[in-house]
Amino acid sequence: MSATGLDLVGIRADPDLEQAVRRGLYGVERMLRDAVRSDVPFVTETSRHLVDAGGKRFRPMVVLLAAHFGDPEAIGVLPAAVAIELTHLSTLYHDDVMDEAPLRRGAASANVRWTNTIAILTGDFLFARASDITADLGPEATRILARTIATLCEGQIRETVGSLPGQDPVEHYLRVIREKTASLIATSGRLGAMLAGADLITVDALAAFGDYFGVAFQLSDDLIDVASDQAASGKTPGTDLREGIPTLPVLYALEDDDAAAARLRSLMKDGFAVEGALAEALDLLRGHPAMGRARREVARWAGQARDCLAVLEKGPARTALEALADYVIDRTG
Repeated sequence: MSATGLDLVGIRADPDLEQAVRRGLYGVERMLRDAVRSDVPFVTETSRHLVDAGGKRFRPMVVLLAAHFGDPEAIGVLPAAVAIELTHLSTLYHDDVMDEAPLRRGAASANVRWTNTIAILTGDFLFARASDITADLGPEATRILARTIATLCEGQIRETVGSLPGQDPVEHYLRVIREKTASLIATSGRLGAMLAGADLITVDALAAFGDYFGVAFQLSDDLIDVASDQAASGKTPGTDLREGIPTLPVLYALEDDDAAAARLRSLMKDGFAVEGALAEALDLLRGHPAMGRARREVARWAGQARDCLAVLEKGPARTALEALADYVIDRTG
């Protein structure tokens, strides 16, 4: 795992926990490759496209950490982690089609390499594989993942439709990211703890942690999209702006009735068609009080995530999750 995976969550503070989680993630990788295998070689090829591209495997890691509040060796833990990652990967195939994204994880996206139709069907195939795996984990696990997939779809539709007349755009946006991002992280915590045999209070606490943390993590990504330079982050700044996605710093800036807000609206309306328009918008946002306000919102959600852990037994797994909440704040400082 990269530094954005194991290293940054405090797992290294406990060698036994690190070894256990690393071993679990190796198991997840093996099972992922088995899960995407098809009798149709081309389906195997398209399905392995993003599996082979790598990634942080963050959601499986949350499953594995949550399982340490019960029996981490329980038979359903690794399959649950695989089903969660398959669900996440399936949404990436669909997202790239909707966003017309040319790249994913440094490689040509499936829709560019093949076609939109192939990318959509591959995403559907991965959804089906995830459902097949959870069917072996019992009806409750199957129901939880099915409802999570429905929530993911509702969030994407809500984002696509946009806020309704009279609806607070910030409230709408926060609901979108709770559904599109946080819901699957919450389910990662819930299934990991539940299948490890943890008690209900622990299961609910870890699901709540995932919900709050998921929002904080997405909001921190919003800030990084504006504030970072490409050399430091590896991502092109202003990606969300260019795609017409009004993230939290933008929404806060647009609330003001001043020249900066008027200029930002004008640049967004024109779709940043003029050379230098996107750079101008980023400069405007970087110097705007909206950035500080958005950072405080990240800290608020991360703090709520940390508070959810108070009922859990103290130990290395709890320490790792606390460090994860702190990291989300630190990365946007």
